[in-house]
Amino acid sequence: MNRMEKTFARLKREGRAGLVGYLTAGDPDLETSRADCRTALKNGVDILELGVPFSDPTADGPVIQAASQRALAGGMTLRKAIGLAGDLRLEFPETPIILFGYANPFYRHGFEELARDAAAAGVDGFLVVDIPWEESADLRRALKAEGLCLIPLIAPTTSVERAKKILKGAAGFVYYILVRGVTGGQSQAADEARDHLAALQAVTKLPVAAGFGIREGRQAAEYAQMASAVVVGSALVEAARGGRLAEKVSELHSALTGGN
Repeated sequence: MNRMEKTFARLKREGRAGLVGYLTAGDPDLETSRADCRTALKNGVDILELGVPFSDPTADGPVIQAASQRALAGGMTLRKAIGLAGDLRLEFPETPIILFGYANPFYRHGFEELARDAAAAGVDGFLVVDIPWEESADLRRALKAEGLCLIPLIAPTTSVERAKKILKGAAGFVYYILVRGVTGGQSQAADEARDHLAALQAVTKLPVAAGFGIREGRQAAEYAQMASAVVVGSALVEAARGGRLAEKVSELHSALTGGN
């Protein structure tokens, strides 16, 4: 099994949902970002989403937009983000690392070179929020050749039939978006999310992670009853900015493990 499969198998044995934690690479500078990622991983993040900063992050709310701007001002680039992933891989050999980003920097890098560089650094997969699945064949092909996966995103507005097409041949896990908007927004009501997640889980064997809008341990615990993992981004970026990252990650991890 690869790192992703091993992690979800471990979580299943432990009887809990996983914590997928997002941090923007290079926010506010490379050294601080490296330290924040290490803190998150040491305090309970099961899968790291490492955001590649972009000048026009259309899917992100103000917290992550500001983080991207700070990172870009500090000189962060895609190559440096891949290098940061490689540094973290040396210390955390079993933890999945996903690069989260937008099509433009990846396209400019070249999909084949991107896949080779990411694989060499120990990256496990990618989340690309602005490439429709129908237009992602070239990227998926390049990633698959290097043993990497493109994590599929499913929105609340995605029909079951479209979800089936997107998930055919998918790998890693499914990212279910809890909001009809940008990151950090108000998540769906639990009953609505439960219905959508149940319909999604009926058409895939992949683990499903629920994200966008989860900020507190109480929310994480609630959505953990419906999904294999929860994704937290804006709240971690804010906590890192305020020097409370270890505390925030521990809070979320405790909510998912029942305090154990």
